[in-house]
Amino acid sequence: MTRRNSSLGFLGRFGRSADLRRLDAALRAVDLHPALVPEGVKLAIVNMMKDAWADRGPREEPPEPAYPPVAALFAYCLVGPGIFGEANGEALLAAAEARVEAALEAGEGMDADLILLALHARLASPQVVEKFGLSIERE
Repeated sequence: MTRRNSSLGFLGRFGRSADLRRLDAALRAVDLHPALVPEGVKLAIVNMMKDAWADRGPREEPPEPAYPPVAALFAYCLVGPGIFGEANGEALLAAAEARVEAALEAGEGMDADLILLALHARLASPQVVEKFGLSIERE
C-alpha cells in the first residue's frame, strides 16, 4: 500500500487560521501577493495584532477592519513608494508615508513594530530605508 500526499497534515489539519486568511486577503487587496511574505513574518504580524487588540480578550482575534491598515503599511514597507503608489493610488500612498513618519516620531506602537519587523526580516524596500533613513541599531 502506498501513501498518498494529502493536503491534511499535522499543522494544516484544520486549514489555515482565520487571522492568517484575513491577513492574506488584506495583503492581496493592496496588491502584495501573500507568498512574498514568509509565513513566520505573517505569524509575527497576527501575533502583534492580537497583542494590540488584547482588550478584546485573550482568545479573540482582531476585528476584520484591523487587517487592511496593517497590510497597507507592511506592503508599503516591502515594495516601496513607487510600486505601492501605482497599485494603490496617491491617497493610500500618502497615508502610508504619514504613518511611517508618525511611527518614527513616536518610536513605538504597532506601526513602529511593523516597520521594525520589515527591517529585521530583511524585507524592507531599499527606497523606504533610504527615504526615511531607517536602520537597525545594534547594541
